[in-house]
Amino acid sequence: MASRKKEDATENVLELFRTAASLPDEQIDLVEGALLIAQGEYAKLDRAVYRLRVEEMSREAREVCSNRTGVGAGVQTGIPTGQRLAQLSQLFSARWGFHGNLEDYYDPRNSFLNDVLDRRTGIPITLSLVYIEVGRRAGMSLVGVGMPGHFLVGSADRSDIYVDAFSGGALLTREDCAARLRQLQPGVVFRPEFLDPVGPRQILTRMLSNLLDIYLRTERFPKALSALEMILCLQPDEPGWLRRRALVHYQLKNYSRAIADLEQYIERAPEDADREEAVKQLKLLHHLRGMVN
Repeated sequence: MASRKKEDATENVLELFRTAASLPDEQIDLVEGALLIAQGEYAKLDRAVYRLRVEEMSREAREVCSNRTGVGAGVQTGIPTGQRLAQLSQLFSARWGFHGNLEDYYDPRNSFLNDVLDRRTGIPITLSLVYIEVGRRAGMSLVGVGMPGHFLVGSADRSDIYVDAFSGGALLTREDCAARLRQLQPGVVFRPEFLDPVGPRQILTRMLSNLLDIYLRTERFPKALSALEMILCLQPDEPGWLRRRALVHYQLKNYSRAIADLEQYIERAPEDADREEAVKQLKLLHHLRGMVN
């Protein structure tokens, strides 16, 4: 009975996530999406509590990072974007205590927004999410920047300034970003498009991909399957995810489901480099299913 209730709760969260993911990218609520990912792990999570936490930080940020300052009788001028980002970074790291989790980088809790807000630590993408959403609610035009290996925050008002939320909200130039990439990904050649903004759909997909990699590495296949189900809500037109889900179904001995996913993948990705290997895997799965039956 308890197992059935857990399955029902998981299915309900997946349906809520599917509904959220079906919206146009600009309408996807990033905080809600991230909290639904967390609720896949914590069934009893009260998402409203954590939405309120973000709003409370945003109110404080609005007071500290106001974009208007008086200069005389009734005259106001805007505070430069760089100064406002520096103020928000000071709040983020010094006052609120957010910091990168270097000691246990691959702890799944670093990818769950509730844990990040409770523990004030996480990985680049979740810390950036907090920074972006607090800043946006405080009136700042912030965007996610999906640089390979290290997610950053960008400003829609300034194309020459970036924020590394993982490193205490450090402000970076384009040259700093390129240097950081060389340090973290020595084999990757920096390209300007690495600093292009990414939308909520890509951010949530990358969060789930991080979790998926952790679960596969630690052979937690039921959790890997849950992550893939959510990814496919966000990326239904990317057949590569079907192949990855098929491989997880194989590990769970769900041979019929693995066959269905591989057949879809082969049909939808006729030119894919992995197609030939997928055909071989499909034959193996049919053989395994025949042995079970």
